[in-house]
Amino acid sequence: MQGCQDSTGKWIKVEFHEIATLSKKKFNPQKQTMDEPCIELEHIEKETGRLLGTISSAGQLSTKNTFRIGDVLFGKLRPNLRKYINCDFSGVCSSEIWVLNAQKQTYSSFLFYLIQQEKFIRSACITSGSKMPRADWSVVSEVPFPLPPLPEQKAIADLLFTWDEAIKKTERLIHAKERSLNAYGRDLFDRRNDGNYDGWKVLKLKSVLTEHGDKSTGLEEVYSVSVHKGLINQVEHLGRSFSAANTDNYNRVHFGDIVYTKSPTGDFPLGIVKQSYTENDVIVSPLYGVFTPKTFNLGIVLDFYFSSSMRARNYLFPIVQKGAKNTIAITNKTFLSNTLHLPVDEQAQKEVAEFVFAAREEIGLLKQLAEQYKTQKRGLMQKMLTGEWRVKSEIINQYMEA
Repeated sequence: MQGCQDSTGKWIKVEFHEIATLSKKKFNPQKQTMDEPCIELEHIEKETGRLLGTISSAGQLSTKNTFRIGDVLFGKLRPNLRKYINCDFSGVCSSEIWVLNAQKQTYSSFLFYLIQQEKFIRSACITSGSKMPRADWSVVSEVPFPLPPLPEQKAIADLLFTWDEAIKKTERLIHAKERSLNAYGRDLFDRRNDGNYDGWKVLKLKSVLTEHGDKSTGLEEVYSVSVHKGLINQVEHLGRSFSAANTDNYNRVHFGDIVYTKSPTGDFPLGIVKQSYTENDVIVSPLYGVFTPKTFNLGIVLDFYFSSSMRARNYLFPIVQKGAKNTIAITNKTFLSNTLHLPVDEQAQKEVAEFVFAAREEIGLLKQLAEQYKTQKRGLMQKMLTGEWRVKSEIINQYMEA
């Protein structure tokens, strides 16, 4: 980009150490009495540039790095996690975090976006250490980057900040919608009135779910079950198929069926229960239980019930036996043997199902919007931080006059 010039000024190509320097200021909590906010790697959300919290420096044992307002932090340990912060306060941080000081020719917010570029991340991932990979300053500092004049840097940073704000506001709305849906679930299922309200009863699951026993015909795709995605193509989800060479004994899943995985996963140590929304029949491991609900809407209600790790545990814990190696021992018959408080009236089922479906659809659309904003931001960064797209001169002039 060196020599790229128009009426708004020159872009120059410089090595990264000419854009930012690595701060050497240290903080020893054993010797200094001042209490400072302390940022550890776990306090930085990956890929978003958001701070999740801080701790007090008082009582810390290890030496920390010192940062000031306007510095940019980058997690050098496992740099592929993309942990970075644009500091709006002063404090201390883990020695596993680089403190980058913007040089005089660099606007700190522009630096914050520059280190989010794929080019920077790739250079940071040329690491030392195999078990605990760390970015190597001697490598990163010599990587060349195009650098525009300060007014254009500010214009670019402000433009990208607009996208960050759109992403942040959309994700806040997603979290609010999810909290509202979770509260609805607690109100539905956690009430303690023994089922004494219209259209609901306490009943055994075997009275509303039937194991149909259908097996593979050889034409169906092999699916897995995900906590967040439900039933999903195994290759798409896991990158390859883990199915046996012969899948004749695999269980067939019809649209609307309920599937119980019987395998521990994250917050669901006793297994996942999901409804299938795939239009075509699919097959799953013969270890999974597959059941048809009395009505499709009741299937949505059951899927919603088991979407909560706490509710899933409450139902499964009394009937599941866990082996020495964390294996789950439960038959399909036993899975159906416990009781739940459920809507038996079809109108009551419909009301719950429609509310849950509408809420999930809205959340899904908002998540798509957030992903679109992120994709747009990545595209803008690729174009604007390299000089391929330039900010209009009349906009840059406003920054020159400010």
